[in-house]
Amino acid sequence: MQDIIKIAVVGPESTGKSAMSTYLANHYQTVWVPEFARGYCEQLTGDCTWQDEVNMFHGQLALEAEYVPKANKLLFCDTTFITIKIWSDEMFGKAPQEVLDMLPKHTYDLYLLLNIDLPWEDDPLRNFPTMREHFMEVWHNELQALNANYTIISGTGQARYQAAVKAVDEFLVKVS
Repeated sequence: MQDIIKIAVVGPESTGKSAMSTYLANHYQTVWVPEFARGYCEQLTGDCTWQDEVNMFHGQLALEAEYVPKANKLLFCDTTFITIKIWSDEMFGKAPQEVLDMLPKHTYDLYLLLNIDLPWEDDPLRNFPTMREHFMEVWHNELQALNANYTIISGTGQARYQAAVKAVDEFLVKVS
């Protein structure tokens, strides 16, 4: 089996990660892994707990593993379990140890960090409309801590999608 290039589409809330993942998967004729936490949190009847964070971590890894065999050379991931670390740090003051242990082991070939230059869109699962700058800085810090290969994607509308395609194409040229 050929190696799959994994590209993570990450960033703060309301930056268009799902739309971007869909677009890129269609553009490159492959599949994308949805965000496990979204479906999980939609089923919660109370506040998210520490165990929920652990469950979402395992769920995201399992979902990604399910999609790898379906990928056509590239696999786009609508966020990653780094989100579990970021939310756990914010909500509980620390992240589950198993998440911290897995971070350096389960990496992606390229991360597309979506900028906060899109307007905020309300959603029942979004919590921090006034903290976008803070979370953008957190994402930078997390990716730098992993020594991750990442590119910031800015712009609106088609220009944003074109910027992402350009970043992916440039990366593919480097690794070919």
